[in-house]
Amino acid sequence: MTDNRIRSIVVLGGGSAGWMAAAALATYLGRGVSVRLVESEEVGIVGVGESSVPHMKTFNSETLGIDEREFVMRTNSTFKLGIRFTDWGRIGDSYIHGFGTIGQGLGPLPFHQLWLRRFLAGQAAPLGDYSLQTVAAPAGRFQWDGPPGTPLSDIAYAYHLDAVLYARFLRELAERRGVERIEGKVVDVEQRAESGHVAAITLADGRRVEGEFFLDCSGFRGVLIEQTLKTGYLDWRHWLPCDRAFAVPSATVGPPMPYTEAAARGSGWQWRIPLQHRVGNGHVYSSAHESDEQAIATLLGTLDGQALDVPRQLRFTAGRRAKAWNGNVVALGLAAGFLEPLESTGIYLAQAGIRRLLGLFPGRDFDPALADRFNRETAFEYERTRDFLVLHYKATTRDDTPFWRYCRTMDVPDPLREAIELFRTDGRYFRNGEDFFALPSWVQVMIGQGIMPADYHPIVDAMPEGHLDQYLARVRGEIASTVATMPPHHQFIDHHCKALVA
Repeated sequence: MTDNRIRSIVVLGGGSAGWMAAAALATYLGRGVSVRLVESEEVGIVGVGESSVPHMKTFNSETLGIDEREFVMRTNSTFKLGIRFTDWGRIGDSYIHGFGTIGQGLGPLPFHQLWLRRFLAGQAAPLGDYSLQTVAAPAGRFQWDGPPGTPLSDIAYAYHLDAVLYARFLRELAERRGVERIEGKVVDVEQRAESGHVAAITLADGRRVEGEFFLDCSGFRGVLIEQTLKTGYLDWRHWLPCDRAFAVPSATVGPPMPYTEAAARGSGWQWRIPLQHRVGNGHVYSSAHESDEQAIATLLGTLDGQALDVPRQLRFTAGRRAKAWNGNVVALGLAAGFLEPLESTGIYLAQAGIRRLLGLFPGRDFDPALADRFNRETAFEYERTRDFLVLHYKATTRDDTPFWRYCRTMDVPDPLREAIELFRTDGRYFRNGEDFFALPSWVQVMIGQGIMPADYHPIVDAMPEGHLDQYLARVRGEIASTVATMPPHHQFIDHHCKALVA
């Protein structure tokens, strides 16, 4: 029987994506497969993706076997219960998109349908009062577990982390598991004449690194997937017009809150991510509507602590590669595509790609069916994530700047348009297959930004108003009493997982 097993893998590029991929491959393929990672200190990494989603906890623990306390301490992390959006639907509005569930549904109906009937009648509190995360986050409280049967027993949360420290942590993990790191800058790529597959990369000092399978984690440049294989890129700037960002760290002012802040600005938005040792800030904007000088002034003028460095600019085009898997090259992270960090999906998309690759790992014959499946699933995930981000821009009544007038009136992808129209009628939303953002996320953003359904599901009419009021009051009361028992976020960190080096 012919040996069809791949024995040599080359990962091009470090950073979070490269080292996550290398660590995962070494963990599951074992030392019988050579995994080498090539990176250059000259190139550096983007290192601003410091906010995550709950999937990261699963990836760290279940996929890589990382101890949570050690991870938090080594990466100066804080905890994240959601994102607070300010001035998106209209100036002065604010809401929190919290992780996890909203209330508890009854039978076939999700909780928000029960709430809608009484809210539309003026008899229910705001939706955020019925979710643990959206009550605990602004109160500055956090706890990572609790007794069975309580809202804390399965609490969904994520992290704010230092991406550079995370990459360093992953590198140590990967090297312990057998990954070889090669320092060097790529100057040439050799392809096989018969197939066009990548055969080797040549470094600036003349070394030649051969491989059977290549992972392109080289960032926006896409050295293998684009510069070499000319795969093509799908440009989504029509729907996501922001194409630049400035990022800068600032000094901590006050205890860190357990949520990311996303504040809409005149021609984009600004993030604020609290770590244990500093705050990460960034202003994402459309260069067609705002100059670089104006963007820097907006960013520096709204910091709540002293800037610790000069702002660093990133230029990008929202979109994805036409194929994330081309020949014997798979692109991950920024090499596969870019969606602005509005919902903190950057690290998640890389991790999802890694898990997908483990399930579809090829042999030397590179069965095209595996690549086709990988590309279909990747395209679906990027497109559904794109639509969720576009919702934030489309669902607005703002007309105070040309940027917001454009967003408010732009055409959107058909699946998103249909979802908005259906929800506006009576609050129904149907998850699209394996859509990462589930019902609670769509409901919170649509209602938070002013898409209030005109009616509710007809089945709710069968429930007596008195019973419904009692049920809503009980859910709200349980949430409030649970949050009252949770310690302040900063005290929880100091007691359980304070950073080793501030």
